[in-house]
Amino acid sequence: MKSRRFIVPLLALAVLAGAFGVALRAEEGFWPYNLIPKAAIKAKYKFDVTDQWLKHLQLATVHFGGATGSIVSPQGLVLTNHHVGLRSLQQLSTPEKDLVKHGFLAPTMADELKVPGLSLRVLQSIEDVTDKVAAAVTPNMTPQEMAAARQKAIQAIQGSPEQGVGRQVVALYAGAVHHLYTYKTFNDVRLVFGVEYQTGFYGGDADNFTYPRYNIDVSMFRLYENDKPAQTPNYLRWSPKGSAAGELVFTTGHPGSTQRLNTAAHFEYRRDMALPFSIANLEMREAAVKKWMAQSDENARQAKTELFGIQNSLKSQRGQLKGLQDPAVMAKKKAAEARLRAELAKNPAKQAELGDAWDVIAKSLGVAREIDAERNFVANAAGLNSTLFAQARQMVRAAYNPPAAGAAGRGGQAPAAMPPGGPGGGRGGAQAPVDLAREKLNLTESLAFMQKHLGADHAIVKRILAGKTPEARAAELVDGTRITDSEIRTLLRAGGRATIDASSDPMIVLARSLEADAQAITKRFDSDVAAVQAAAYPKIGQAVFAVDGAKAYPDATLTLRLSYGTVKGYLEDGKQVPPYTTVAGLYERAAQHQGQPDYALAPKWAEAKASLDPKTPFNFVSTNDIVGGNSGSAVVNKKGEIVGLIFDGNIQSLPGYFIYDESVNRAVSVDSRVILESLRKVYKADALANEIAGASARK
Repeated sequence: MKSRRFIVPLLALAVLAGAFGVALRAEEGFWPYNLIPKAAIKAKYKFDVTDQWLKHLQLATVHFGGATGSIVSPQGLVLTNHHVGLRSLQQLSTPEKDLVKHGFLAPTMADELKVPGLSLRVLQSIEDVTDKVAAAVTPNMTPQEMAAARQKAIQAIQGSPEQGVGRQVVALYAGAVHHLYTYKTFNDVRLVFGVEYQTGFYGGDADNFTYPRYNIDVSMFRLYENDKPAQTPNYLRWSPKGSAAGELVFTTGHPGSTQRLNTAAHFEYRRDMALPFSIANLEMREAAVKKWMAQSDENARQAKTELFGIQNSLKSQRGQLKGLQDPAVMAKKKAAEARLRAELAKNPAKQAELGDAWDVIAKSLGVAREIDAERNFVANAAGLNSTLFAQARQMVRAAYNPPAAGAAGRGGQAPAAMPPGGPGGGRGGAQAPVDLAREKLNLTESLAFMQKHLGADHAIVKRILAGKTPEARAAELVDGTRITDSEIRTLLRAGGRATIDASSDPMIVLARSLEADAQAITKRFDSDVAAVQAAAYPKIGQAVFAVDGAKAYPDATLTLRLSYGTVKGYLEDGKQVPPYTTVAGLYERAAQHQGQPDYALAPKWAEAKASLDPKTPFNFVSTNDIVGGNSGSAVVNKKGEIVGLIFDGNIQSLPGYFIYDESVNRAVSVDSRVILESLRKVYKADALANEIAGASARK
């Protein structure tokens, strides 16, 4: 099928705030810094958002992997969440010095710990490159040709890697607009402070995504240049007063991918297929990690971060699914879609140009439903949760599909499912050690999951299990493989396809047997689902523009956005939930849950009780629109001063990947006042407190 690409002029977007977005309602929206609804904010709050104010926030906001941080001193100090810094705390820990359990404070700058491999980025500029990307696409191209041409243009715009600089072309409004984001990259990042796990994740998984809360979810890092603290004149000052109920506040951060612009059919696919499978897969992984942790204290220490990530994702996705299962949510989506299509049909020219998009997307989702089982278990290897299998698949693919010079992107190379940390096995045969006992456990659990999910008689199950039980097959694969030997890996890589084809290693044999089908499945998904949707969704964006011309924001893309709202409580089960919790509430909660480990106070907090002001605000909620990726985002007042630190949302916010409901959707933050007070009175970190409060530079 031939298809055209439809582009909305950026000028129209600047005026109308988006060709393919969600119509602005209340305080909803993830706003790119060059498309802030200044007039709407001024009309409602009598506050002028200036370009200077925005630029200052932009240069003080840090892209922290899949989350956010903020520069809070002129010496490169970065504030983020404990759970964002948790992997670094784990990485720097030893059996003798557990930084996750006990926390960390560098008494001086000389004691700050460099985090190997950690790079942070600060956005410097945004440039419209829509015309450059659009010029690569012609009307007679197929969706697949369009996708390839667009990707080639994007790679050319991004250019070659450059030391200290990062460039990313970001697709907005479902691909109707493209912006080039240029970042300054800091490759020397050092750990300064992190609270104890018990304090950062107080209340455990039971309290996660709930409110009221009592978390000091805080860690701090420092940016270095030339082995010295980076000079950062654009930093966020600390508010001496904090926030107040009803006050206008802003969040500056990197909300992750949302799907609010998806069609109703796409919502149904996520409800029926994608989310239920993902949840089941995460439940399997959670069970496997818990079994491993139960075997020894050291296993438990090493896997704590992994378990946290899995459980956090589980609770989030369960909340998303619950939202999509709400008939009212689906009815609202379908009604909005029906209205849009009916209005579009009144314009015969636009209907002819754009009207087939919904049906094209629905057809592509039919293909997705048809191939989901094979895609999950063959292409993405959900039943083979094994580092060793991932390494074997990587070697098979390198031999069968050597990349062309300069090739990048997916290219049909769907990665195998694997534990966090990647497959290892880099150049020269070097790799992180693989624990064979854990390999057997993970494989046994994932093979059993596959068998249960598909049924014992399914062709995929029979093919992978080869007539054995999950436990026996896992043992056969792990005990029989020799790719744990660096010399064997080197030989396999050097020998190319002939060596791979001749190998009798069971992991290589299994990966080899699945490869042709995995490539075919991935190719069909890319051509009949992904490429089709990439061509159709901008047409829906054009329909929104043609019918409504309404102000709108693009879906989140894990790039810098601003949201605004007010500090405000909400009704839950007929009861008013106040916006703030206090220090006194923490100790009351600990007493109410006495004997429950997740609610026990860390020793430093138990000892400091008498010195703390019981009225100090602890956590608070606001109507700011956030999702995953906003973790570590600063909450600032009209002066641009920090009044809080986003660390969570309430349970009602979880459907926020699809919808926003101002009446109950709340962002949860650590109050700036309790951060400062706890640094001084609990952690005896006066020098650090002085640095963020602006009293003095740290040495």
